[in-house]
Amino acid sequence: MAGRIRNEDIALVRERSSIDAVIGEYLQLRSAGGGNLKGLCPFHDEKSPSFNVTPSRGLFYCFGCGSGGDVIKFVQEIDHLSFAEAVERLAAKAGVQLRYEEGGYTPRQDTGQRARLLEAHRAAAQYYAEQLASPEGAIGRKFLSERGFEAADAARFGVGFAPREWEAVVRHLRQRGFADKELIAGGIAKEGRRGPMDRFRGRLIWPIRDLSGDVIGFGARKLYEDDEGPKYLNTPETPLFHKSNVLYGADLAKKDIARGRQAVVVEGYTDVMACHLSGVPTAIATCGTSFGDEHIKILRRLLMDQDEFRGEVIFTFDGDSAGQKAALRAFADEQKFVTQTFVAVQPDGLDPCDLRIRHGDAAVRDLVASRTPLFEFAVRSAIEQHDLNTAEGRLAALDAAAPVVARIKDRALRQMYAVNLDRWLGIMDEQFVLRRVRELSGREQARGRNSRDPRQAAPAPAAERPAYNPNDPEVQIERELLKFAVQRPGVLGPEFDGVPAEVFIAPPHAAVRAVIAAAGGVQAAAGSAEWVALLLEHAPDDQVRAMIMQLGVDPVHASAESEDRYAGELLARILERQLTRQIAEVKSKLGRLNPVEEAAEYGRLFGDLVALEQQRRVLRERGLGFQ
Repeated sequence: MAGRIRNEDIALVRERSSIDAVIGEYLQLRSAGGGNLKGLCPFHDEKSPSFNVTPSRGLFYCFGCGSGGDVIKFVQEIDHLSFAEAVERLAAKAGVQLRYEEGGYTPRQDTGQRARLLEAHRAAAQYYAEQLASPEGAIGRKFLSERGFEAADAARFGVGFAPREWEAVVRHLRQRGFADKELIAGGIAKEGRRGPMDRFRGRLIWPIRDLSGDVIGFGARKLYEDDEGPKYLNTPETPLFHKSNVLYGADLAKKDIARGRQAVVVEGYTDVMACHLSGVPTAIATCGTSFGDEHIKILRRLLMDQDEFRGEVIFTFDGDSAGQKAALRAFADEQKFVTQTFVAVQPDGLDPCDLRIRHGDAAVRDLVASRTPLFEFAVRSAIEQHDLNTAEGRLAALDAAAPVVARIKDRALRQMYAVNLDRWLGIMDEQFVLRRVRELSGREQARGRNSRDPRQAAPAPAAERPAYNPNDPEVQIERELLKFAVQRPGVLGPEFDGVPAEVFIAPPHAAVRAVIAAAGGVQAAAGSAEWVALLLEHAPDDQVRAMIMQLGVDPVHASAESEDRYAGELLARILERQLTRQIAEVKSKLGRLNPVEEAAEYGRLFGDLVALEQQRRVLRERGLGFQ
């Protein structure tokens, strides 16, 4: 095995891997002022952004869950990699050739498992794409042509063809140096009676990519009538591929989703292609599973979903009963979105791919534009099952639709839909309908309370109180000063390095001050990113590292023009505090001396006291600007 990656290569990977570009592959970032960026944290569910990125220092930190670090740490956490695997992945993207302590370059077979599996998938995707142009691939080309896709369209999405042979891709990848166990672990092959065999045979292949564009799996559509397998066959769960948190086409759509604040959820690979080619570049699809919680989290991060109700998630479904059931299943998930959610269903039952074939690109765009709010779709679907021409039918429709309205969590929206329900039913008794909805809403809430785990109802234990008050103005002064020490060390100078850690009231602040001293003080600071990396290296534990990262991303409360003055005022306040402690110590010593019998010592200390008091007055005047 190769040894430890050389430190200078790790530093080069950090330097060439722009943290905002890397993180931007996974979530939408927006300016937070002062050169900082903000987004929704990918490591926990949140409605307002608390995930901060500071490109100048190469740091990220979430004030909601405490995750933080540099670009390598982010890749480790987001993709569940070891440190070495994360460095290797970033190095490959940045064009850095890594060297190991034993010397030489890392052999391919010695890289981490994830990197090996990604290489295998990349090679397999290339092989499948080449096979589409082969004589045997004619059946795949015919399938695509019949659905309105040309060769250039197939190339754009990387569509390929898997030969009907038992070991075509296995044999090809073996020749490329991949082991059988790697092909099986990645889901490219499966165990057969005589060893590994191709998982996909005689099928049209779509490579499935993660948000960064790496191929992590495949979707395969059968082409031959004698193929007894399912119509669509996907990669199984593997170290790379987890279908519950993968969205096909998201790597292509993410920038348009962020730019237009709209995502269109379709049902299949050809539907994604049809939408993109028709001018709906925000289309994505799930991969062999229903739309769920993890998909919601991905979309919310891409949409930068907050409480302004500015974004749109549009579900398109077939017009048949199965499609309507899928739409109604999405109703339960909709309220987990803060964005407005819509449904677009073609009345004649055509999916986007078929719609494009029959009526052209404009029809696909019109389908998306004709979207209906999901709440309205769910209510109207319940109504349509009944005959509204009779009083009995209208009452039955009310009893079917009222529970749907009652499940709307937003009280104002629930009231509006109750009023609309009366209009759609033609009952013309708004108060009667409102009472019915309120009654059912009360039942829903009571059922929810009764179904909770009794253990969840127990009051949570009181949180342990910190050893300091974070709202204490003196503690806030410390924090502001330490932000300068981490972010702008050059403005503080040697005066700061003379302040001992014990002057800081908050223990976490004292710990950071000790780390700064261990790193050589602010006078030892070089570049901003290098200085932060040096501090993190000297941090004794994860708690101190987290505090350094917080201080590194939290904006300084001063304009660029007033930074020097503001930093000087903060430093004066801390130095004044230090002098106050020294003055108290001198006064205590004076109190213990006999002015007559110990006149010389008493006189010396008294002189020190006068000098200290004079220094404190000067510092107090310097620090007045902070008030």
